[in-house]
Amino acid sequence: MTTYYDILDLIKSHLDDDEGVNTVTHGDIFDVDLAKQTIFPLSHIMVQSFNYQDNVWRVSLNVLCMDVVDKAKESSVSPFLGNDNETDVLNTQLAVVNRLMELLRRTDTLNVLDGSPTAEPFTERFENYLAGWALSFDIIIPNDMTIC
Repeated sequence: MTTYYDILDLIKSHLDDDEGVNTVTHGDIFDVDLAKQTIFPLSHIMVQSFNYQDNVWRVSLNVLCMDVVDKAKESSVSPFLGNDNETDVLNTQLAVVNRLMELLRRTDTLNVLDGSPTAEPFTERFENYLAGWALSFDIIIPNDMTIC
């Protein structure tokens, strides 16, 4: 039977191995000390819901992949890129999201990545200047529980 632990462990182990991630957390994002610079780049796993559908469970998850944006002291010579590394952060964290989706799409551990995952960019979402992607997706796992 696929369990809550199995889902978290599969995603966490992949993110732990990803070169674009320094720290992996899960639960309420507001319980993570986002003021610490040493934890970034950070990926945070949030299980949104388990929905029972006959003999399967639809599990809805969000994964936030983010890093600190560094502002340059001097003004930029590029009006397109600005005076920070926000574009670089969005690029590297989208690569983290893409590798995670490919893992989930190809794994035999969890049955089905269901539907079309969505990655939404964000900037300055938290108290320090962070940027990254909020990835939302559903997986389908069998419900092996019996009445006995």
